[in-house]
Amino acid sequence: MSTYGFGSDGVPESDDAGPAFADGVVAAAGIAVYGAGSTDAAATRAALVGDDVPAKLVAKDATLWGPDAEAEAKIRLGWVDTFRQSRELLPRLAELRTELADLDHVVLAGMGGSSLAPEVVTRTLGVELTVLDTTDPAQIRAALADRLDRTLVVVSSKSGGTVETDSHRRAYWQAFLDAGMTEAEAGRHFVIVTDPGSPLETTGREMGAQVFLADPDVGGRYSALTAFGVVPSALAGVDVAELLDQAEELLPALSEESGNPGLALGAALGTAATGGRDKVALVSDGTGIVGLGDWAEQLIAESTGKDGKGILPVVIETPDSPGAHGSDVVTVTVGGAQLPAGVPGGGVRPDLSVNGPLGAQFLTWEFATAIAGRVIGIDPFNQPNVTESKSNTTRILAEGLPSEEPSFTEGAIEVHGAAGDSLEAVLRDLVGGIDPHGYLAVLAFLDRVGDAKAEQVRAALATASGRPVTFGWGPRYLHSTGQYHKGGPQVGSFLQLTGAVLADLPIAGKPYGFAELQAAQAAGDRKAMTDRGRPVVRLHLTDRAAGIDQLLRALAALPAGKDSH
Repeated sequence: MSTYGFGSDGVPESDDAGPAFADGVVAAAGIAVYGAGSTDAAATRAALVGDDVPAKLVAKDATLWGPDAEAEAKIRLGWVDTFRQSRELLPRLAELRTELADLDHVVLAGMGGSSLAPEVVTRTLGVELTVLDTTDPAQIRAALADRLDRTLVVVSSKSGGTVETDSHRRAYWQAFLDAGMTEAEAGRHFVIVTDPGSPLETTGREMGAQVFLADPDVGGRYSALTAFGVVPSALAGVDVAELLDQAEELLPALSEESGNPGLALGAALGTAATGGRDKVALVSDGTGIVGLGDWAEQLIAESTGKDGKGILPVVIETPDSPGAHGSDVVTVTVGGAQLPAGVPGGGVRPDLSVNGPLGAQFLTWEFATAIAGRVIGIDPFNQPNVTESKSNTTRILAEGLPSEEPSFTEGAIEVHGAAGDSLEAVLRDLVGGIDPHGYLAVLAFLDRVGDAKAEQVRAALATASGRPVTFGWGPRYLHSTGQYHKGGPQVGSFLQLTGAVLADLPIAGKPYGFAELQAAQAAGDRKAMTDRGRPVVRLHLTDRAAGIDQLLRALAALPAGKDSH
């Protein structure tokens, strides 16, 4: 690997034939953005500097995104320096970890921004954390059966009303009582993270749980370095002070005109999007950060996908996986090493690489997303379409699931919403019908542990279509790319996967169980897509394992798309 020295402007200088980026490098505080200096991006960056945007953003100027966004921005810019407030939590967390030392199995019940950052932190640092962000009965049942007597449940919800998280809390509470615990004993097994004054704060105190209040001036997807990221990570055993140090070291550079990684990345992404390259392939370069793409996906999609505009993030398995490149795709690798890894197999190099420590990565991407929002011309802090599928789900739970007959059944797969006489023909039509500037989203309402093989569908469809293909576990994606699907450019096609439930799990205090909730969420999101006239094919797996294998065989039989790699 090549070695770099740093000049006075913080820009590394190559001394050998390592991974070269002719468009330059912008670096500060251990974080480096490679390839962000193209002519167009440089012009955007100069315009942003001319308007004093970097300094104004660090100063939390709410006027940067226009008068319509100002009211929202005023209460959503705490993320800029929220790590300072988070430091105040550390002594209490250290004491609590000692006090609850016998509860060494930490489960995080949270959705979207409340769970994705802690998952990246713990996976990157090799610390065990069970993340529960599903309504699949089998996955929840498996979590409940795992070391219940040693389990500490961190229930995280900014609003305090997230239906999935409330259902998880109810399921664990009932499980503790069924195991013979008193209510006081059960309460000891819970830690609540929420905004001040939320319904969950009241509930948590009534349960006798430990309650941590987060910074209310930070939206969920920007909350990596708030209590939502810090509390579960620390209780699982992470030294979160190091993450906060990394962000604090970076902050001064974010107000600067040069040597500003956040500005460089945001200008590059925003410029690409306004120039027609509005998909971003996020690829780990294998140098020490695990799962950052999933966190950045929800940050970018939910922040920018609205008003018919937006950047579609596409999480890619490896740099040479199908879909990593394309005419309307910006390829970005991320890693923890100072230098990006070389491109495997002589493949096409990425357009951008973002390398450096995780705490600085979080702040860099948050800053860059806010900058890109200004360039694109949207409010990066609202989420106007998120409630649509939630409202559909609530109505379906009240009125009952829709009666739906399959178009046909083949093997272990029922096909819904598509004409045809074979699974392969339906898939061929779906792939062939993708908008020339569009994408295909795979939405899997399955068990992401037990049915993990379903993730292979993404690469197979990317090969067959030659177009960007995303993969989301439902209902997790509803708190992430779901906003983009509804509010972004209406060029998406959708493949929804559902599966037979062998045994439901009741939700204490509710007239429905997890299976009905999961089915209602899938149906509610299908309605949101079909109401927009978007193509939606649903494949229901009557036998999940057999159905996934059958689907992968059918995809393998399709010819490769002309733009696939």
